[in-house]
Amino acid sequence: MSITRKRRNKRSKIPIGIAASICTLLAIYFGMAAYFTNHFYFGSQINCVNVSGKTVEEANAQMASKLQTYTLNLKERDGKSEQIKGSDISLNYNSGGEYKKFKDNQNPFKWVVAIFNKKYSQMTDGVTYDKQQLEEKIEKLSCLESKNIIEPKNPSFKYTDKGYITVDEVNGNKIDKNTLHDSIIKAISNGEDAIDLETANCYINPKYTLKSPKVTETKNALDKCISSKITYNSGDVKETIDGSTINKWLEVDGNLDVKFNKEKMKASMGTIFSKFSTVGKTRSFATSSGKTIQISSGDYGWLVDTDKELQALSTVIKEGQTVTKEPTYAQTAANHNSNDIGNTYVEIDMSKQHLWFYKKGSLVVQGDVVTGNVSNDHSTPEGIYALKYKERNATLKGQDYNSPVDYWMPFNGGVGIHDASWRDEFGGKIYMTNGSHGCVNSPHYLAQTIYENIDPGTPIICYY
Repeated sequence: MSITRKRRNKRSKIPIGIAASICTLLAIYFGMAAYFTNHFYFGSQINCVNVSGKTVEEANAQMASKLQTYTLNLKERDGKSEQIKGSDISLNYNSGGEYKKFKDNQNPFKWVVAIFNKKYSQMTDGVTYDKQQLEEKIEKLSCLESKNIIEPKNPSFKYTDKGYITVDEVNGNKIDKNTLHDSIIKAISNGEDAIDLETANCYINPKYTLKSPKVTETKNALDKCISSKITYNSGDVKETIDGSTINKWLEVDGNLDVKFNKEKMKASMGTIFSKFSTVGKTRSFATSSGKTIQISSGDYGWLVDTDKELQALSTVIKEGQTVTKEPTYAQTAANHNSNDIGNTYVEIDMSKQHLWFYKKGSLVVQGDVVTGNVSNDHSTPEGIYALKYKERNATLKGQDYNSPVDYWMPFNGGVGIHDASWRDEFGGKIYMTNGSHGCVNSPHYLAQTIYENIDPGTPIICYY
């Protein structure tokens, strides 16, 4: 055979091969088109269920089977899990023949295009369920039972004699019920068979963790507070407050801000402040008659201003200061000696109906007086009182009297020392049946001399 003839035979075989290939491809194409006339495209899904190559009837059967066995698994913390079954909530599809419509939208002659375009290969079939049954099922979930709930907690702070240490936060397992509810409905609607409650953000977590900058800030604030040292020093009384006491007053709120527990602070410091306050305490007093008596009532003495002192103390502690100071007093006395009366005072012996006025240790004036009427239950009260003020030309008023006086010196409410021009006699037993309404009636000279030499705050000592 000549070379020319061989070349002709070769050329004739190429078109035949191409034609054969084309025929093969066409056969495959039309064969698949015929197949997809009654079957879903490859890659077809209904609610994420693969129905590739299935007929409408087969897809219906598969979805029905899926529905009967549907279970939503709730993955909880600590490896726990719970389930909600489709049968528990009367779960059903609501397509009503939509699968055939879904199939009819898949043109069998466009199966090649469908490989690259999923537009006609995906379908979501909505579901229906009994809402009341679902709500009841959710309510009965173990993760929502109060006995099983561990509350989330921010990092906490523990006091030691070397400073505060931080304690890890507690994540707990408390569920945000609204978020869980929404996540369950979404999963059921989408045909999902599991929810990771952690991933779905169903848990209520602590606001802060050990790594939060606020935790370090709070620890530093606490350590600063307990570094404070406050020494109260007044007279013979000395008390020191340091971190071992201060830590009991400190609390950390939900925002990790340091707060004082005012009730605990007041109770603790009240015991200390009582050592510096002398109002109402029993004192020994050497009378002008030469005997020593014990006297306790009255409003005279040192009195700590608790509210102001606690406010000042809070500031000192927050700043981590070390200070030595006297308490803030709402009321003061002459000195911090044993009875704090000093050597300037008015002494009234109501049994003797006699008054003495001493100033800086010297007797200024003395004289007989008339005190409260015993028979009418108007006795002048015992005790040590501070002179409140003094007033000239006052008018004393009561239910059955209106008496002008030249000198008025009250020391116990409406009880005071004053002149009594309506009396001719003083002393003796007058007070037993014809005494005052509680005041100390004095001769004019006695009241005048006291008035001209006394200052407000001076102790007035009344005893029987």
